[in-house]
Amino acid sequence: MSETKDKPAIQIESLQKLPNHVAIIMDGNGRWAAKRGLPRIEGHRAGTENLRRVIRACVEFGIKYMTIYAFSTENWGRPKEEVEGLMHILEDVIDREFDELHSEGVQLRHIGHLDALPDTLREKVQRAIELTKNNDRLVLSLAFNYGGRDEIVCAVRSIIEEGIPSEDITEEVVSRHMFTADIPDPDLIVRTSGEMRISNFLIWQGAYSEWYITPTFWPDFDREEFYNALVEYSRRDRRYGKVHQEFP
Repeated sequence: MSETKDKPAIQIESLQKLPNHVAIIMDGNGRWAAKRGLPRIEGHRAGTENLRRVIRACVEFGIKYMTIYAFSTENWGRPKEEVEGLMHILEDVIDREFDELHSEGVQLRHIGHLDALPDTLREKVQRAIELTKNNDRLVLSLAFNYGGRDEIVCAVRSIIEEGIPSEDITEEVVSRHMFTADIPDPDLIVRTSGEMRISNFLIWQGAYSEWYITPTFWPDFDREEFYNALVEYSRRDRRYGKVHQEFP
């Protein structure tokens, strides 16, 4: 990539540290479409096209885990035509992109509930998960029909069903019963479109994640924007509620 005045050359090797796990709230598709006089569904379609670029950037930059917030448990309350359009877009993405993602070593996972999805779509997601389960270049978790509070409720129910005594319940026990049981907590959570909300996303796992908020709408969040987020993360001093060791 050639260097320009507006976009300096990307030098990922110059970063002092990289996040192991990046989670993204892909926000702003509807506003992106509205600015262009397009239907909201076209914004979602553009956002899905952009996802391909960001996944490739993750692989290029050496990120090992990526979680994307694609559809929340609350999104069922959106207009019926928009929800149906999102389902069709997801199915189309799996049909068009799956083989290439598989060949690039991407492992697909799902967090949330698949039971509410149309049968054909659910089967395609499950097939993609099964076929890519041994890939390890990038673990891509799709949060679809997912909610952070619902996840915690499901974890509590599972703990109760297993009969674990209350005195034995620790943070580690709860973590093992989350949808993300064998995935490290996100180091960096990115939210596009400038909104300052968690939106019920990875409430438990994101307790000490670094946040990066950008006003850029998701369809325009490109490789360079992603690199900027990594640069900012590299500058952060993660303390996990403690103080820097140089202080008394």
